[in-house]
This record gives sequence, structure tokens and C-alpha cells, in this order.
Amino acid sequence: MPALSGRRLWFVGIGGSGLSAYAQLARAWGAEIGGWDKVATPYLAGLGDATVEICPEPLVPDGWEAIVSSAYPTVPGTPRAAFLRELVGLRRSIVVAGAHGKGTTAAMIAYVLHELGHDPAWLIGSPVPQLGANAGAGEGWLVVEGDESDRTVFGLPAEIAVITNVELDHHTEFRSLAELEAAFAEWGASAGQLVRDAEVFAGELAVPGAHNRANAGTALAALELAGIPAAEAIPALGTFTGTGRRFEVSEAGGVTIVDDYGHHPTEVAAAIAAAREAFPGRRVRVLFQPHLFSRTRHLATEFGAALAQADDVAVTEIYAAREQPIPGVSGMSVVRAVSDAGKLAAFVPTVDDGVTYLLSRARTGDVLLIAGAGDIDRAPALLRERLAGR
Repeated sequence: MPALSGRRLWFVGIGGSGLSAYAQLARAWGAEIGGWDKVATPYLAGLGDATVEICPEPLVPDGWEAIVSSAYPTVPGTPRAAFLRELVGLRRSIVVAGAHGKGTTAAMIAYVLHELGHDPAWLIGSPVPQLGANAGAGEGWLVVEGDESDRTVFGLPAEIAVITNVELDHHTEFRSLAELEAAFAEWGASAGQLVRDAEVFAGELAVPGAHNRANAGTALAALELAGIPAAEAIPALGTFTGTGRRFEVSEAGGVTIVDDYGHHPTEVAAAIAAAREAFPGRRVRVLFQPHLFSRTRHLATEFGAALAQADDVAVTEIYAAREQPIPGVSGMSVVRAVSDAGKLAAFVPTVDDGVTYLLSRARTGDVLLIAGAGDIDRAPALLRERLAGR
């Protein structure tokens, strides 16, 4: 009998990348699923004919067990983190965590297992085009992208724990890098086996950048612990083409558009470096949307140094997400930091303003890099649409 047979699970926030994936896996493991969200999102497409309510306020129908996104902490039910812990405990699991690269590394592991016929299940926070979705329900290893932003990952019972890197990114959750390091160390020690500080992969990959070579090395180390020799894994790994919004490339009107989720200075710098590597000799123009007031306040200087590596920089206003504004902190904080790092940057308050700015500057052969974790994901489609009309 499937592990979740007989359960009626209602996901509050089902349109998000995380809960939509949990819902898909829960259905495959025998549960009846449904859910609520404020707006329809692309992630709902993977839920087929499941009952989904779209309306302004959360609701939970009678007779359903609520699984609640961390975005709605006042709604009664099982927290997202507790339900994920339950899922991970049902299967031999490889859990990938870290400040940067965890989604790509988890996708690499799941993709190689899939390509080699090991029938994995997976829960990853972004779409994996080669796997068809951000969730899968095979009978083999369960590969999970873990999240430290709300400490969820530290409760997951991994058989193989993978730590890509540790860098302070969530300043409202952790008081210091030392606190974050201690949490990762304790979690790693609790796992059956641990991958950390793996050797960087030196072979050929379909995805550019030093950060992806580091991700690949980490994935290979985890796969070896899972019983997959490197000699078998490497050919499959070399055909991995990436995940959604991680250096996602398209072409329009004689320019190259690169869409990247990078929202930390290390990630932004890595995306610019990857663009230089993938498209040598071409101008790289960046539109960046800062994400969270707290992150911008703490890391504005580092963002300035990273963005100054581009040829042309535009910065939008901060995407607040779950936070309230902080006096004196705005997109202009990043613009000034770019200037301090030796490059003039433009302030473009909205995503639409940023698209207009890029179009006014773009020349044939340019690379337009879109970076950020908010609603800047609209920019590539807007660029393609307007470039097609030129």
C-alpha cells in the first residue's frame, strides 16, 4: 500500500515551488491532494485535475488535513517543514543544502540517477526541464533540495547529507556566520554520510561557470556514496543542461538573454563570470533586482563589487517579499555601492523601467543578464516580446 494512502492533504500555498512539489509527491505516494493559493502560478500545471482554490484569503475545506506554507504561519495545520520531514523519513534520502548551488546540485544528482536507470524521486525548488518537473516519484533514492532560510533542512533525516557551501544569506534568521556554521555542522554530524568540500569537477559540462564545476564535483561525490561510480556518472552529468532560472539562455533580436535567480553577491558574481566564459568578448549588461531589505542592508557593498564586473548595470527597487521596509535602505543603496566599486549604475525603479533601459542600450551581440529572485522573472519574456517587435 502506498505510504500516504488514505490521507486527504490540503496544501495552503500550493502554487509555490516547494508545496507544489510536495503535493505532486504526496499524490504519487497515495494521498488525495488539493490546495489554495492567492494566484495561479506555473507550478499548478503539474497538479493536473487536483482541486485548487484561487482566492484572496487562505481556506481549508472540512475533511482535509492542512499542510501550511511558511508564508501563512497563522493558518492552523501541519507546517511545511514538518511535512517535508515526514516525506524524507519515508525513503532513503540524499538532502542537498548550502548557501549557493543546492538546487543545481540536487538536480544534477537526480538527473544522473534518472539517466542511469535508478528511478529516483526528487523534490527540487525549481523546474528541471530534462526531468519534466520539480518533483518526481520514482522508487529509488529521494533527492531533496533543503532550505536553511527557516532552518527546515536541519530537521531532515538525511542518509546522505550534502553541504555545497556555507555563507550568511538570511540575516533575520541567523545572528552570525558562526551560528550558521554550527547549525550545518550539527546537521551534517547527524546524517549517515556527509559530502562537504568535494573536489571541483574538471571535465566537460553543458552548463558554464566555475560554480557549476564545483556543483558537479559535489554531485559526483554524493553519487559515489549512493553507489554510482564516477566512471558511470560523468557521461550523464556532462549532458545536464540546468534548471529553471539558473543561467537560462534565450535569443531574440540579435541579443542573448540570460535569466538567473542569483540574489546574493556570490551568485551574481558567478553569473557574470559564467556569462563572460560562455560568451567571450561580448558586452554583458545586467538588470538586477535586490531581494529583501535585510539582505540589501547587510550586503550592499558586496553587491556593488559583484555588479561592477559587468559592462553596464541597472538596479531596480528592492523586492520586499516577506519583509517591511527599512529606513534608508533601497535600490539606490546598491546603485551607490556599484559607483563606489568604480562603475556607474542606473536606478530603474520597476522591472518595466529596467526592460526599457536595457532595450535603449542593447546592441547586436550583447548579453542581457537578468538577476534576482523577485518579480524580475517577468523581464526575459518582456524583452523577447519587445525585441521581436523592433
